[in-house]
Amino acid sequence: MIRFDHTNKALILLVAFLPLLGLYGCGQLTSPQKAATVDLSQVTVVLGDQVGGTRALVEAANALEGVPYKYKWASFQGAAPLFEALRVGAVDTAPAGDLPVLAAAVGQTPLKILATRVGKSEGLGIIVHADSPIKRVADLKGKTVIVSSARGSVSQYQLYGALEEVGLKRSDVTVKFVLPTDAAAAFSSKSIEVWATFDPYFYVAQQNGGRVLRDGQGINSGLSLITASEEALANPGKRAAIADFLKRLNKASDWAIANPDAYAQVYAKLSRLPLNTSKSITQRSARELRPVSNDDIRALQTVADRSYQDKILPVRIEVRSIADQSIWTK
Repeated sequence: MIRFDHTNKALILLVAFLPLLGLYGCGQLTSPQKAATVDLSQVTVVLGDQVGGTRALVEAANALEGVPYKYKWASFQGAAPLFEALRVGAVDTAPAGDLPVLAAAVGQTPLKILATRVGKSEGLGIIVHADSPIKRVADLKGKTVIVSSARGSVSQYQLYGALEEVGLKRSDVTVKFVLPTDAAAAFSSKSIEVWATFDPYFYVAQQNGGRVLRDGQGINSGLSLITASEEALANPGKRAAIADFLKRLNKASDWAIANPDAYAQVYAKLSRLPLNTSKSITQRSARELRPVSNDDIRALQTVADRSYQDKILPVRIEVRSIADQSIWTK
């Protein structure tokens, strides 16, 4: 029988609660878009999110005060369900790591990369229980590794990189994919021996006694991306609203770097995680937002080519074809 501890309950409650949250403010037209012919007061954008991370950042900085459009938040426990929502038009924007974005594009989700954030790759990794006989990545030979959240995740990329680093082949382990809240509960009850995952699940597992075999440093790019659906960008009103949102998210990112304690407090309230846990997670996630650059495109192309080589992606993708550098510029 799987048992749920307090922190896992908090994560599950957060995932369940956030998609139900309602529509928020519509204020006076204050953005540069006021010269446009589009009446933004009639526009509603649905802002996709993962585990409430983007919403916590935006609300902590009060970045959406006075927006000239309406907006809703929709949060998911991982990239796979988030991009499925983007594919069917249930959300207009989606923040995610590098490989999930590429996997979504390959999976026929029409999207564009609009902005990037460079984070710390220690926010994901391979974790085992403190008393596990597995002491190093080389000990994974013959083992089953649970990867969150689905094929094409940043955790899958990190796992394969870690295996190669010690001379193991992908076929030396059995990989199974489990959504992170389910995996968190199973790991807590010791139904899972080895788990490759990402924050906040990764850090919470560490706090609950998990031992890190290898994090993402030196393997993952550290890039997270803000994307939008091509359908939303084809709508003049939503396009203008998304451009304004990115400018506000940029200011929120700068604010979070300058005000880490205030950011952590809002994240703790929204996630229902302990404040000390939230401080550690937000310290790893607070990073500068920037328009997608040529350097970013080259870095992402390396990830795409490697993922195709490793058969994580079924086809090679040309990253420049899914990047839009015109929506937001500094």
